[in-house]
Amino acid sequence: MAVSAVHLESDAFLVCLNHALSTEKEEVMGLCIGEVNVRTQAMYQMMDQGFVGLIFSCFIEDKNTKTGRILYTCFQSVQAQKGSEYERVEIPIHVVPHETIGKVCLESAVELPKILCQEEQDAYRRIHNLTHLDPVTKIHNGSVFTKNLCSQMSAISGPLLQWLEDRLDQNKQRISELQQEKKRLTQELAELD
Repeated sequence: MAVSAVHLESDAFLVCLNHALSTEKEEVMGLCIGEVNVRTQAMYQMMDQGFVGLIFSCFIEDKNTKTGRILYTCFQSVQAQKGSEYERVEIPIHVVPHETIGKVCLESAVELPKILCQEEQDAYRRIHNLTHLDPVTKIHNGSVFTKNLCSQMSAISGPLLQWLEDRLDQNKQRISELQQEKKRLTQELAELD
């Protein structure tokens, strides 16, 4: 096995996570299109032994707590003892934190609620435009659409807004610290003259 661990920059992790959250019907990460299995993974590894599979699983509901979870995994394929078969080997993944948020990551995070809202609107329009639905069913579908949008705001937009506000507070605190350090260094420099 060529890879002992993967160190993924936090911005890259968040972009992958946002992508996984925003693509309900497809799994696309890098070169992998569709479901990644050990044979497909082995083919990519033939091109480069450092190639790993990353899978992000979203909206897995815990039956006991009724809450969603996000799981991610990193793996490679190795040839099994039988010879023609492959087996999956888990690779430890370490998310490398950063003090700053990259522009792409920030844009991706802000875009997620828009994408999810658009998906709900598209689904509602498809159903609403059906001619054979009676008025009560259409009213019911409108209520479900509104409920789904409210759920999205509660689950995605609210926490995202809180995260952005917390980040703003952290940035203001860091600016204050840097200004104090600049003042101290300027004073030390003046004392040297």
